Amino acid sequence: MKKSSLLLSSLLLLGFLASCNDKKLTEVVEVPLPTAQEKVTIGFPDDVKANNGAFQLEKLPYAYDALAPTISPLTLEMHYSKHYLTYTNNLNNAIAGTEYQNQPIESILAKLDLNNADLRNNAGGYYNHSLYWKSMAPNSGGVPKDTLASVISRDFGSYENFVTAFKSEATSQFGSAWVWLVVDKAGKLKITSTQNQDNPLMKNAVAPGTPILALDLWEHAYYLGYQYRRRTYIDSFFNVINWPKVTENYEAAMRRKY
Repeated sequence: MKKSSLLLSSLLLLGFLASCNDKKLTEVVEVPLPTAQEKVTIGFPDDVKANNGAFQLEKLPYAYDALAPTISPLTLEMHYSKHYLTYTNNLNNAIAGTEYQNQPIESILAKLDLNNADLRNNAGGYYNHSLYWKSMAPNSGGVPKDTLASVISRDFGSYENFVTAFKSEATSQFGSAWVWLVVDKAGKLKITSTQNQDNPLMKNAVAPGTPILALDLWEHAYYLGYQYRRRTYIDSFFNVINWPKVTENYEAAMRRKY
């Protein structure tokens, strides 16, 4: 009986092997992942040049990695050398040979036809980003001092109230938007927001004024570093605000008014 069982088992095994050979089974070989990590090369802001035209890129006053971890190096490089560069080149193309060719960007924004989507988007994109770069700096953040500190307390009650109001405005935005601190025509500070590449200098501004601080809420401004955590990006922005420059912008706005 044992011999019969052994013989039967042997025959079954041979039959299985023959069946496998008939089906020509393919062996799956696991390929190991590369052991060396791919190196990502970060360029230099000064190497980025716009095409010849009325407007050139606002010089980035710091390296691509200078605002980390608030703004990752890859995010800043892509934002500056791709998006901002494209807006600049498109703006120059849009105004070439027109009445706007020799006008300052502020005048273009105030006068442009809002139905001219090409000029509206690219003039806004150029101005908005130019202010955004200058709104930030390495080794900055903290609280404003001197003139701006007193004005913020006057118009918002306290710096803490200002921060709460600014973050609330930012977190309430849906989709591509900007949040601004502006000086209105009466010389008062206000927080406002705009969609897409609009800004408070345009005819359609809900709260018109001279922008002195800008926060970019387009996904390309933060997604590589934060993914869906947009609120964390908004909070982190306060770690890199260049308050001396914002104060300078405020004083310049007041001189133009009076």
